[in-house]
Amino acid sequence: MRNRFKGRDFLTLMDFDKEEITFMLDTAADLKRKWIRREPHALLPGRTVCMIFEKQSTRTRVSFQAASAHLGMQSFYMRPDEMQLGRGEPIKDTARIIDRYCDALVIRTFGQEIIEEFAKYMEHPVINALTDLVHPCQGLCDLLTIREKKGRLEGLKWAYAGDLWNVFHTSMYLAATFGMDFFAAQPPGYEPNPRVLQAAQERAKATGSKIVLTQNFDEILEGADIVYGNTWHSMGGPEKTKEQRIKDFMPYQINEAAMAKAKPDAVFMHCLPGYRGEDMTDEVIEGKQSVVFDQGENRMHTEKAVMALFMQ
Repeated sequence: MRNRFKGRDFLTLMDFDKEEITFMLDTAADLKRKWIRREPHALLPGRTVCMIFEKQSTRTRVSFQAASAHLGMQSFYMRPDEMQLGRGEPIKDTARIIDRYCDALVIRTFGQEIIEEFAKYMEHPVINALTDLVHPCQGLCDLLTIREKKGRLEGLKWAYAGDLWNVFHTSMYLAATFGMDFFAAQPPGYEPNPRVLQAAQERAKATGSKIVLTQNFDEILEGADIVYGNTWHSMGGPEKTKEQRIKDFMPYQINEAAMAKAKPDAVFMHCLPGYRGEDMTDEVIEGKQSVVFDQGENRMHTEKAVMALFMQ
């Protein structure tokens, strides 16, 4: 199985089957055990990874840099305004030069087509650290967290309330892949990407899971094992004023009353950054059902697994 990953790009989890994603999770769990025990696991000594972030980042940037250090690699962080890309150099020229210097590229950018163009012109792996379409790194850490907290993935109900954007797309697809029922709050006038929705629906049909988008908040919460929050105004999200988005999503705020409608042992998850008083309340994120910070830590372990597998 390990040989399936060597040299591949990590652009979207839609490129991988259930068996491959499970192997990534198992690898992450093993690396996490080593990290907890302080066992050395510098699997990629002497390697270099370039990191380009065209969007703001806290968790993704720091977790990738920490993971790189644990694997024995040197990482280079580059801002677009410091690069010749900012002066109009073509992506294909930048990509081929980075490919000569570094063993992988980690990039957070806007359009999925940008990361795909880098991958086209690079021989070394390109790793998607977020685009407007998907967030595969977040998806892996979410699955690892759910598996840790619930002991399984299949047969769970995942309730999602937040922007129907990149994290939503990845969550929906993964839930369908692993046989989870995915219920999402859909305010009037908000729609997911139709291509991702179709792909998730096809997966759900194959696994027997449900994908339900509804304006009925109680419907998504009832019997939920996972209550997942997300910001209402994502980076680079669809054009609507922040004030309008807050008004539209406010009926779907995750507060103590909302959590009480889910199962008593439901966990609260959030990809962060979260806005207390908007998408969730302080009482929920600080409450006993919150696993948000365990989830945030798992970003480092799953990203470490991706680099260890794809850069081997």
